[in-house]
Amino acid sequence: MIDIETLATSNDAALVSIAAVRFDLETGKVGDSVYFKIDKQSCIDYGLRVDADTVDWWMKQGKEAQEQFLKTEDRVELHQALQDFFVFFEFETDFVWANGINFDCEILRNAYKAIDFPLPWNHFNERDVRTLVHFAPDIKKEEPFVGTKHHPISDCMHQIKYCCKIYKKLKFD
Repeated sequence: MIDIETLATSNDAALVSIAAVRFDLETGKVGDSVYFKIDKQSCIDYGLRVDADTVDWWMKQGKEAQEQFLKTEDRVELHQALQDFFVFFEFETDFVWANGINFDCEILRNAYKAIDFPLPWNHFNERDVRTLVHFAPDIKKEEPFVGTKHHPISDCMHQIKYCCKIYKKLKFD
């Protein structure tokens, strides 16, 4: 499962943070994870976009969520974060789940293009959380959120929980 936080909603959005968590869709078992807070200026230097409306949205979020946006320590340059993110993936075999692939995956695809580095997964291994939720939306609605909303690790863990429950329901109903 991947999740990103951004400074715009366009496909060339500047990244605030990225995360990925390995999981087994059938069992719900969670494996290793990776998380990077990205230097905003390095995104701008690569031509990625900051949108005033998105910055305003961040300022209206809870204090813990705002820390994703406002804190400057422990940030890495965009190219370093994406290269380290690349290493996490097993190109041939990893499925990449995102909420949804036309947002997270597309923004990451453009960020990798901006730094002139290959995407760490095969395009045909992309899976869309929103499509899965379509088949059992009540499961997502009823799943309590644990952690900090808009923190990519917390968001990944939440998405994993309800995706696994939906998958199990679809498989056994």
